[in-house]
This record gives sequence, structure tokens and C-alpha cells, in this order.
Amino acid sequence: MAHFPDIQLLRTTYLRGPSVWTYRPILEVWLDLGALEDHPSHQLPGLNQRLTAWLPDLVEHHCGVGERGGFLQRLEGGTWMGHVLEHVVIELLNLSGMPAEFGQTRETSRRGIYRMVFRCPEEAVARVALAQGHRLLMCAINDQPFDLPAAIQAIKTAIDDRYLGPSTGCIVAAAAERRIPHIRLNDGNLVQLGYGAAQRRIWTAESDQTSAIAEGIAQDKDFTKRLLASCGVPVPEGQVVASAEEAWAVAQDIGLPVTVKPSDGNHARGVTLELTREADIKAAFALAEPEGSEVIVERFIEGIEHRLLVVGGKVVAACKGETVSVTGNGRDTLRRLVEVENQDPRRGFEQEYPLCLIDANAPAVQLELKRQDVTADSVIEAGRSILLQRNGNMAIDCTDEVHPDVAYYAQLAARIVGLDIAGMDMILKDVSQPMQAQGGAILEVNAGPGLLMHLKPTAGTPRPVGMAIADHLFPRVAEGSGGGVHPGRIPLVGIVGTQGNAFSARLTGWLLQLSGRLTGVASSEGMFVANRRTQGGSAAHWAGAHRLLTNRLAEAAVIQTTARSILDEGLAYDRCLVGVVTDMDGWQQLGDHDISEPGQMTRVLRTQIDVVLADGAGVLNADIDPVADLARLCDGEVLLYSLHEDNAHVAAHRAGSEGGGEAGRAVFVRGTQVVLASGAAERVLGTLDGLRLAGGQRPDTGALLAAVAAAWALDITPELIAAGIKTFEYTA
Repeated sequence: MAHFPDIQLLRTTYLRGPSVWTYRPILEVWLDLGALEDHPSHQLPGLNQRLTAWLPDLVEHHCGVGERGGFLQRLEGGTWMGHVLEHVVIELLNLSGMPAEFGQTRETSRRGIYRMVFRCPEEAVARVALAQGHRLLMCAINDQPFDLPAAIQAIKTAIDDRYLGPSTGCIVAAAAERRIPHIRLNDGNLVQLGYGAAQRRIWTAESDQTSAIAEGIAQDKDFTKRLLASCGVPVPEGQVVASAEEAWAVAQDIGLPVTVKPSDGNHARGVTLELTREADIKAAFALAEPEGSEVIVERFIEGIEHRLLVVGGKVVAACKGETVSVTGNGRDTLRRLVEVENQDPRRGFEQEYPLCLIDANAPAVQLELKRQDVTADSVIEAGRSILLQRNGNMAIDCTDEVHPDVAYYAQLAARIVGLDIAGMDMILKDVSQPMQAQGGAILEVNAGPGLLMHLKPTAGTPRPVGMAIADHLFPRVAEGSGGGVHPGRIPLVGIVGTQGNAFSARLTGWLLQLSGRLTGVASSEGMFVANRRTQGGSAAHWAGAHRLLTNRLAEAAVIQTTARSILDEGLAYDRCLVGVVTDMDGWQQLGDHDISEPGQMTRVLRTQIDVVLADGAGVLNADIDPVADLARLCDGEVLLYSLHEDNAHVAAHRAGSEGGGEAGRAVFVRGTQVVLASGAAERVLGTLDGLRLAGGQRPDTGALLAAVAAAWALDITPELIAAGIKTFEYTA
């Protein structure tokens, strides 16, 4: 059997936003098949059998056939290795727990060179998946062994290292369901939801509405209890202690049994329950002391530990805990029984698991074993139950059982502390009964509570806590209370082309500024806020737009981009209110993207129109036929502009014979007049000589019309547009 050299990965580019391929982030890979260009899949003996043996779920890939088994039909009929690699990578991502349903492979103008893309929300994960998929495919082609479990684990490790944690991830997913955009601000879990001044920020289950003072209060558990008690909320009696001896003395004063815990710990670390013996209490002090700044001894309250999640003043989810124990069989040591218990698929170290692995050597577990006079190496007699953990395993959903009185105290405690999102740890015998009548109490109020227990309970119904937080941050607008409301979005104008676009962007930004919105502009002439240059150099690229969209001052944004930026990076925004295409020039400089003729620019520049919101508008230069033809791709309204009043596209658009039958709007020049037309109705904005800038210069007419049309698409009045042009101070 012939040995084939590796497929060459010529270059890989991560496109972080909408591109010529799709709306979402993808990895684009240029491949050189080499000798494999002459050997499609059906000409490589055993390849298909090896692939399906390693990846049996390839049968679920519909491919272009459109049915289950579609890709396997393509394999058997013969398909090229770039296409095969696409599906191998997608399947490896699926097996690693990150579904990746989108991929495409296309030939370039050079024989044997292909562009292959696949969707993946994290660049580092995408690159690891590509490397593993590439190696698997070459091993399958050359009939060599391949370690599939190791490949999947490598991808999983990349996911764990780079992907959002479950709490942050569920909020981002809920926001995406409501079409609220997001921007990841660091390598961790700090995420911006929305753009500009409309944004909110989250860090796991904390928001930018979470008060630092409230968080500080919640971290001091002794002060929190005193504050709650002063407002009538039931809490266990307790006291801060400075030594093991004081812990024992306070325990005797309070009354046994007691709980010993750190004053500002979390995740139940260092907490020991139901202590009665002096030695155990002193040992518990030593366990709690390293976990916080102080140690608290408090009265033990009989009942089951519960966690209630309060969001925006309302209880949205509740879980109750269960103790962890193992039962002896008369043969195995306790250590072996713990190993068996850890095989429960719900247990793991990663955040995706609702239950943690049990460490038989952990100090808290050792303390529990000591209280039962056993060790990890003891053989436990048949039928004897050994308690390992009393807390920290809240994973049984009980949301529907919460009594209104219990919910009242949870909500009251969150308000007293001042948290908008709070995890309330409560001890209750029965969550369906009034709190005080059963002697229940609030143990802790937690800022930034974990959400996994509500997303993946071990029993009961998962709760949409991510959506509850998204709705808290972006309250839903009642139907009929006003159209065109997009949560988390600001008016955003995207401009692409080459003809005077920097001027058009800056004038549009000025007109938006005059309409009452503090406006930022990212253009090839720099970054501007309220027409004041804040950064020099070109900002007509992904990074420039990104900086603008993260600026909390920006109540509106105008972003200039280029065909190259779309091909190299993708757009920095997922949608825009107005998209402007001025021309399709510049193809001569894009040969490295396999563009060699003007007609290929349509596929690139349509990206700007593809992202226009349904209640937005596309602004198109009617004097360039391919640009005007983009009108058919726009989900929103279309406004055309032209230097000629007799432009055929403008006439048809005004008459309603293009784009759906409704009379459209257009901006054009008649003689020396700039005319705004809506169907048959016309209004003269002014003369070209009269529409001079503040410095007296007369702008390029095409660039002026593009800005006027964009401003009109934003419903800025003609009077303000005319006045704004004359007051615009422009220096390149």
C-alpha cells in the first residue's frame, strides 16, 4: 500500500464574527492535498472502514445529501480529503462535548488547494481539534494506529482550559437565545452582554449590578448573620473564635451540638457539622482556620441543607442536599468503597459535573471517619453505612416545593445584604412548610453563587437560571410597548467599500451625535467619540470595532470596515441596524484570498447586508449594478442612493417593482439639488453648493449621499441632516 505524505495545512485563520461562510465564529484552513488530490475516498483501500470503525457516529452526518448516512454515501461514492477532514474534525468536537454541526470545504483556483471551515466558539479548541483530526485522517489513510481516547481527551482539556464555566456559559446561552450579543473580555469568565452603553457585564453569576459593598458583607458571614438577625431573619446563634480552646468554650455556652466553619469561606470548604466532642470541635477549628480569615462556632440546627437562588428579588430555583455515605460489604476497605462511589458518572473534578469526587484523605472526610472510629483502610462490615460528607452536595431540585414563607425570607435576606443575585444557604426540615414554625434558619448569603446544581440536578427538573439572570439584566419589553427595541443593542451602522467611506462614517456619526446619542466612530482615519479623535491610525478593522463596542460611553456606533477585514477577521458585530455598501472595488489586492475578478466581491461584501436587522435598513449605491443587486439579500428596508435622478434601479425601487412591491426610499441628485424620495413623494434637502461643511469645503458627492441615506435610514429628520452637514467640522 502506498504511503501518502501529510496533507499540508497552509494557513489557518480564526474568523471571530460574521464572514463569507457563516454568522458565527469559524476556523478557516487552507489545505494542500498533494498526491491525495488524485485519490478520493473510494480509491483508498480500507479508508472508509477505518474511519467508520473509529468514528461510527459519522453515520449521523447528513452532509449535502440531506439525510442520515449522507456523508457515508459521499465516502463510498468518492469525495476528496479536504471534505473528509471537515467531517472528522466536526465529529471529534461532537465526541468531546462541543457540538459543531457546521462545516464547508471548497476548491480554490489552484489544483489540490482547498479552503475548509468548521464552526467552533473557541479558537484554541478549534486548533486542537484540527490537529487531532488531521492526525486521525492521515493514520486512516496510511493504515496506522491512532489513539482516539487520547485525541478526545486533548480536545476536552482544551475545552476545560478555554471554554466558559457552566454558570457563565448558561447566562451567555440564554442571552444568545434572546439575540443579545456577547463579547468575552478576558480568558476567564468576564463577559460583556450587549454593545456600548447598552451593555451589562457578568463574571460567573455576578453582574455589574452586584454591589461591591454587598459582596463584602456576604463574605463576612458573622456580620451577615448579625445584620440579618437585626432585621428579623432567623439565623443560628454563633460567635467568632480565635483558638481551638475558645471554640470549645463557646460551644459549651451555645449548647451542643455545634457547627464550626470559616467566616468567609465558600463551597462548604472547612465546614464541619453536628459536633459534640471536645476533640472533634478542636479538630474542626484546625480544619476551618486555613479556609478563612476567622472561625465561627454556631448552634447546629437539625434539618436538611437547602440552596435557594434569588435573582432580582425573586426565588427562581431551589435545591436540597444529601449526605454522602458508603455501605460496607464485609470485604472491601473504605478506600475501595470510595473508589467505587467515585465511578458515579455524575462525579468529577471539572465544573461540568454536579457532584465532586470524594477524596478519602481530605481533612473533612478524615474528621468524619474519626468520629465513627474507622479509617480509610478499615474493612467495613456488611450493611454498615459510613458517613463521608454531611454537606456540599446540594443537587436535588425542589423549586416547585418552596413555601411562600421560605421564599419570603430568602428574598428578604438578599435585599438586606444588597445582592441582585444571591445563593441562600438555609437549613430546613421541610422546604414546603413555613420557615419559623419548623425552626429553620439562613446559614449564609453567597454572592456569585454556582448555578450548576440548578442546571444539572441529580434528581428533579433542571431550571432555566441563565434565562432568569438574562431577563434580570435585560428586562423584557411588554408586547406593544414600542417597536424596534433590541435588548443590549445600540444603533449601529456598518459601512464597507472604498469610496470616501471614512468621510461617510464620520459624517453619519456626527448626524447621530446631533440626534441626541453620544456616538463613537471607528474609521480608517482613527477612532472618534462625539467627533473628537480619541485614537489615531486606522480603526477600520476588527480590533478597532471591538474597542468601540466595549466603550460604555457609546450610545450609538458607526463602524467602517473593508473587504480584507471581512476575509481576514470577520465582522466584529453580529448584527447592525444600518448596513452601507458603497462599491466593490479593491479586488485586485485580494489575490491571497483567491479573488481574481470583480464578480467575486459580491460574496464578500454581501456579508455587510446579511447582518442587517429585520427592522433595520441596507443602504446601497445604485450606480453600481452589483451593489444595487444586494437589495434582494437584505432582511430590512432598502435605501438606494445615486448621482443620477434617472437611475433605473432608483426608479424601479421608488415604484415598488424591486424588492417586494412596496414603494422604497432613495436619495439622488437632480441637477444641483439633493433629493430625498419616498415612493412618489419628494423633498429637496438642499443644493450641493448649499450643503457645504463647517469649514466651507464641498464634500465628495457620492460620500455625502451615502451618509445622508444612512442618517435618513436611522430616522434622523431632513432638517437635522441639512443642519448637521453645515456644522460638521471635518479634517482628515
